[in-house]
Amino acid sequence: MTYTVTGKVWIMTAQMELITYAYQRTWDAEMFHGAIAFTIHTKDLPGFHQFLESRNPFSTNGDGFIRDFWKQTFGCEFPNPIVRTANEDICSGKEKMESLPRTFFEMSMTGHSYSIYNAVHAVAHALHAMYPKSLLQRNRRINNYLKDLPVFLRMVTFNNSAGDKISFNENGELMAGFDVMNWIISSNQSFHKVKVGSMDPQAPPDQIFTIKEDAITWHRWFNQVQPTSICCESCHPGFSKKVKEGEPFCCYDCIPCPEGKVSDQEDMNDCHKCTDENYPSKKQDTCLPKAEAFLCYAEPLGIGLASLALLLSLITAVVLQTFIKHHDTPIVKANNRSLTYTLLISLLLCFLCILLFIGRPKKVTCLLRQAAFGIVFAVAVSCVLAKTITVVLAFMATEPGSSMRKWMGTRLSTSIVLSCSLFQAVICIVWLATSPPFPDTDKHSVPEEIILECNKGSVTMFYCVLSYMGLLAIVSFTVAFLARKLPDSFNEAKLITFSMLVFCSVWLSFLPAYLSSKGKYMVAVEIFSILASSAGLLGCIFFPKCYIIVLRPELNNREQLTRRKD
Repeated sequence: MTYTVTGKVWIMTAQMELITYAYQRTWDAEMFHGAIAFTIHTKDLPGFHQFLESRNPFSTNGDGFIRDFWKQTFGCEFPNPIVRTANEDICSGKEKMESLPRTFFEMSMTGHSYSIYNAVHAVAHALHAMYPKSLLQRNRRINNYLKDLPVFLRMVTFNNSAGDKISFNENGELMAGFDVMNWIISSNQSFHKVKVGSMDPQAPPDQIFTIKEDAITWHRWFNQVQPTSICCESCHPGFSKKVKEGEPFCCYDCIPCPEGKVSDQEDMNDCHKCTDENYPSKKQDTCLPKAEAFLCYAEPLGIGLASLALLLSLITAVVLQTFIKHHDTPIVKANNRSLTYTLLISLLLCFLCILLFIGRPKKVTCLLRQAAFGIVFAVAVSCVLAKTITVVLAFMATEPGSSMRKWMGTRLSTSIVLSCSLFQAVICIVWLATSPPFPDTDKHSVPEEIILECNKGSVTMFYCVLSYMGLLAIVSFTVAFLARKLPDSFNEAKLITFSMLVFCSVWLSFLPAYLSSKGKYMVAVEIFSILASSAGLLGCIFFPKCYIIVLRPELNNREQLTRRKD
């Protein structure tokens, strides 16, 4: 049978280098070729290599450690005048430490030696900062100073002889990183390490961990493909990791990000929300900038509503011109000409005020938008109410001995229009004085858009305007409905009944449609309601009259208009 030995790439921590140095003298170190080791950061100190070369067990008086080290390292014995060591190799002192394999002894300063060097100098700097110059004071207060040594150590900051800055954080920990070393071992067991990267906690965020992949020497059997988790593949952007209970930390499930969150990197522990100015992509792997949205003239919806408003304005102007041209005919003179003109002008303004609702919201347009709509509509509905009351009084005044004749004339209708319109104007003035509308942005209603809108300021005042307008419409509809069967061949109360039925139906449908819409479609719903209700008044009240004036002029006489039906 043939066995295939699977090699491994060693990834070693800083502590492993001490263990391997102690036991590798007789090992085959080939197994560590290409290893990656995280070592304590170090730098070569000036003169350190020369210092090691000058070490000699015979020239160092009283240093028993050097003699023991020399014996174990070179496998020799020092001459002893009492005990003969003829069979042992005699230590001559001419042995060279640079001849030792680097797996066994390093001629350069290791990370641990570098840490000891920095520690000694840190204590020296701390003591220098603590102790007074007076020797007498120093002896008297030495015990107190030793207690304060940890405090002074935390405040120590100095540059060592290698040029590194040595300092401690608030927890008393050394602000130092790691070197990433690549172990290279030759066939003759010679060994050296190459620095291929570093970890520096004091570096900028994008430079905390750096590694030079091209500088790494791998083992001959290593395919240099980045290793993956032993349990599962990496979680792609748009997913986050969920650790499997009872299994190693590298075993996890990839779960999609919840709605409204994204993950833009692989193997993220959690998804995060986008800022208010951005929204998640469909794959939830990135944040995309939101587009500004408002009802503008450049889009089909804005063009359509603006064109419809201008068309209805033109039709209203034509109707007004027709009535002015035939102002002496009975059908125009009936039911107060000035009231008819006022109603047509208010309807014309209703159509034109639509233009305030289209376009980028600005301070002026936001202030005028709702106020103009509320007041102009109140004038229109007040005119309809005044016409309805005038129709009823006209029929009641024809009864023999009726006292209603004194109420006939323009004074009553003018009073109704002014008083009803003035009340609505007061509501709008209070609204603008206390909590006026203003340009605002809505970043949350529509996920992919920043809605530019006119904040109503006080929603209560907005609904007060609508409620008062609805009250006038209901009163007008009720009076007109009761007077619809008055016996005239041309009873205007019927026309007003139909017009107010359309008006009330539109605005009753407005509330649920408005509240269920978002963004620019809320504005579109309000515009459509204004157009539909105004067009209902225009069509139901004035088109039958225009038909008689233009196409059936023979019916436009007093006898035909006042003839009672059998």
